[in-house]
Amino acid sequence: MANTQQDDTKPNTRDARRAAKAAKSITAFAAAHGGAEAQFAHLGEKGARIVLVCGDGAWGDVVVDSMEVARAATEKAGVTVHDEFSGEFAAKVVTGPYEWCRMAGIQIGSPSHPRPGRSAA
Repeated sequence: MANTQQDDTKPNTRDARRAAKAAKSITAFAAAHGGAEAQFAHLGEKGARIVLVCGDGAWGDVVVDSMEVARAATEKAGVTVHDEFSGEFAAKVVTGPYEWCRMAGIQIGSPSHPRPGRSAA
């Protein structure tokens, strides 16, 4: 009878490749913006989001397959990881007119998203 048990001692090479690819993106983004710090957001079955906040206030994210890949990627990139997106951490984010217009533009009742039964002006 064939041995059908999975060998958990071997590293998951697919996850290692994905973590390395994410780490490369994180490292490049951090280098372009004066370093970065990170925080993870679990996305359920979809995976995990690595939210990055840089030294100059720039921010972005990288979505990976799992929290394990997120941890491996940030470890490989050498960034500090916060347990939560605290007020102090969030205060480092710099937003500009684009972000404010984008956030306001998705509000129900705004000109680009009128309330039901009303047409856009």
